[in-house]
Amino acid sequence: MSERKLRIIKDFLGSYYKVNDEYLFYCPKCKHHRKKLSLNFDKNVFKCWVCDYIGKDISWLVRFHGSPENKSQWNSLVGIVDFSEIDNIKEIVDISLPEEFISLTDIIINPLSIPARQYLKSRGLTRDDIVWWKMGYCPDGDYKQRIIIPSFNMKGNLNYFIARSYTSGEWQKYKNPPAEKDFIFNDLYLDWDKDITIVEGIFDAIVAGNAIPLLGSTLRENSYIFQKIVDKCGKIYIALDSDAEAKEDKISKLLLSYGVDIYRVDSSGFGDVGEMDKEAFQARKKTAAFVSLDNYLWEKLSF
Repeated sequence: MSERKLRIIKDFLGSYYKVNDEYLFYCPKCKHHRKKLSLNFDKNVFKCWVCDYIGKDISWLVRFHGSPENKSQWNSLVGIVDFSEIDNIKEIVDISLPEEFISLTDIIINPLSIPARQYLKSRGLTRDDIVWWKMGYCPDGDYKQRIIIPSFNMKGNLNYFIARSYTSGEWQKYKNPPAEKDFIFNDLYLDWDKDITIVEGIFDAIVAGNAIPLLGSTLRENSYIFQKIVDKCGKIYIALDSDAEAKEDKISKLLLSYGVDIYRVDSSGFGDVGEMDKEAFQARKKTAAFVSLDNYLWEKLSF
């Protein structure tokens, strides 16, 4: 066990005593008057024997309770990327909208846009939704008869777009540009100070509001999406398709392992969130099942 790690922990948790391989500190969560927070550096785990504050990575303690200097020293020592700097190191190549793109936000309605508008109306979308998401369509070209929903990064630059067919009988519902998907769709418009919901697709995100669509992928520990969620969110809602239980469970466990509390929104009775209306989703969200580090990971950890 590195003595440097112990010095960093001691700097913000205070004095300790040692019993075999365990280092016992005061718990920063329950603040019990006795030293009940046990750290095992060899196994890289910790547990408070009073409040069951547990984790499988001592780095959590530094992240949530250490000073900026502690975090910097720890990250340098163990080789952790500082997630708070992720926006500065992530670069996404800008792309262009199709040449045939026509905005649907205009007040004057182009007759060619009527099928596209009827499709959006059939999905319960309003003019406010169209304007907020800056939707358009392509009457011809490579993205012929498709709704176009653009995405903008934190700098306001276009970094992706969704192209969804609005005609029946099209075998390929989505035809998206050949671009990297490790980004947050419309990061520019997300309010990180409010509840964030992880959903499957773009129409799910429109219904959920202030949401991150995974666009058919999942969350990986080394991805930009995951790292920004961990940096920005103490809690997050997950509302995936009703048949994606295994995927939802995998994402939940990964986020919980970084100390992010999970609220699972029940989507049963619907194929996906996009089939709900906004009121129904908000009602489901209010009754979301709370899953915390304490009540979920305890069964998974072995000291």
